[in-house]
Amino acid sequence: MRLEKVFYLTNPTTKDLENFIDMYVFKYILILLARCKVFYEGRAKSQLEEGDRVIIIKPDGAFLIHKDKKREPVNWQPSGSSIIWEVEDNFFILKSIRRKPKEELKVVISEVYHACAFNCEDYEEINLRGSESEMAEMIFRNPDLIEEGFKPISREYQIPTGIVDILGKDKENKWVILELKRRRADLQAVSQLKRYVEYFKNKYGEDKVRGILVSPSLTTGAEKLLKEENLEFKRLNPPKGSKRDLKHNIKTKKTTVLDEWL
Repeated sequence: MRLEKVFYLTNPTTKDLENFIDMYVFKYILILLARCKVFYEGRAKSQLEEGDRVIIIKPDGAFLIHKDKKREPVNWQPSGSSIIWEVEDNFFILKSIRRKPKEELKVVISEVYHACAFNCEDYEEINLRGSESEMAEMIFRNPDLIEEGFKPISREYQIPTGIVDILGKDKENKWVILELKRRRADLQAVSQLKRYVEYFKNKYGEDKVRGILVSPSLTTGAEKLLKEENLEFKRLNPPKGSKRDLKHNIKTKKTTVLDEWL
């Protein structure tokens, strides 16, 4: 028998809202369209004065507050947080509490326009297409996408300053470090590549190492910094096919294959 998927209240009284949350919290996704103030205390302190907000409480304890602008919540608590509620002076108060680190997000609600409980059934994990991992697989299968004579040696190679996406050699036997981005690369991507290149230059010499940022496009700032640091750029879009199209992928080479190069 199919269970009811959605339950809701419009303009509920404080008592109705209290019963509603008591019945559905930690079971369904709760969505409140409400007028409220928000107070946070923990690693810092903040206060958001009264306004209309969207409050979302997920069954795993994740607690999010959205304004009418921007993608990110204006305040939030992660999954595993405790949720408590009470009525005080005709205000409905919701609290999300973490123990480690100690944090409290307090929402003082003066009016609720709509309360919804959604019985969300979702057992699938996201299957990302065109990921950086698939970009790496594509390059290992077709090294000439980078340049003629390029030989990829290892993926996700750990060094003290981070993890190199692809480490290889060019036709002149120079080390080549690839930093992959599936979207437009920014200054942070260039800074990552710079750190990796500096580590290899300190180890093997200035003229033995190249760094290439691989992505569909660059920000203006990233392009400028690449030139200043004498780093390179290769325009490459991530694959758009399915995993089935990549069934002939080579196996990821482990870092031990570097032994023959060192």
